[in-house]
Amino acid sequence: MGRIQATFEQLRQQKKPALIPFLTAGDPNLATTEALVHALVSAGADLVELGMPFSDPMADGPTIQAASERALAAGTRLVDVLALVRRVRQHTNVPIVLMGYYNPILHYGPERFAREAAEAGVDGLLLVDLPPEESGEIADFLRQNGLCQITLLAPTTPPARMAQLAAQAEGFLYYVSMTGVTGVQQVDAGAIEAAVRELRALSPVPVAVGFGIATAADVAAVGAFADAVVVGSALVKVIASHGHEADLVERVGEFVRDLKSGLNGVAT
Repeated sequence: MGRIQATFEQLRQQKKPALIPFLTAGDPNLATTEALVHALVSAGADLVELGMPFSDPMADGPTIQAASERALAAGTRLVDVLALVRRVRQHTNVPIVLMGYYNPILHYGPERFAREAAEAGVDGLLLVDLPPEESGEIADFLRQNGLCQITLLAPTTPPARMAQLAAQAEGFLYYVSMTGVTGVQQVDAGAIEAAVRELRALSPVPVAVGFGIATAADVAAVGAFADAVVVGSALVKVIASHGHEADLVERVGEFVRDLKSGLNGVAT
């Protein structure tokens, strides 16, 4: 049993949803990202998503676009992201999912990437711009190395396709709570609950919800019906505002602890 499956199984037995915070690797620099990942885990993160910085992050809003720009300006490359995971993995068993775009991986080499990611301790990969039908070049390499290919679904996904993708899902499903890019709207929990409950019935894996979740109240509302809650832009904004301050790591830890508090008493 992989780390993702084991974590969700433990949470299922406890009837608790997972908290999955997102950071862009290398924002504001790699050393700080490493400290921030440990802060996330200490604050109660059940899984961690690490963004692979890319120059054209088309699904991301201004907040995460700016984080990618800062990371790239700091010299962060894909090989550095894998090295970061390798260092973090020496101190934590929390599942780590890399999220990003296919171009850097294509340039790196899909087979090499899958092998080295697994060796580093990565558990899954979520590629925003690579639909399952077009992922054959990397899907086999991921599978051979025990990595989950995480699937994104959105409110605009046709029902038949949603059912097909849900049935084939690995690790967990990532349900995008709204149309548009990250970080520009607030989530309407009532509008997405029916879709998530339908997905939970269709999918052999847990369903996580992301996009637009910013507060402990949002986390509580979504955690009441989802298996996991993803918080990205709101956390990246904290880093953007305090990235060069001495207490950044403590601020991020406090922010994530507050988010985690939203799940106290919430049962899935």
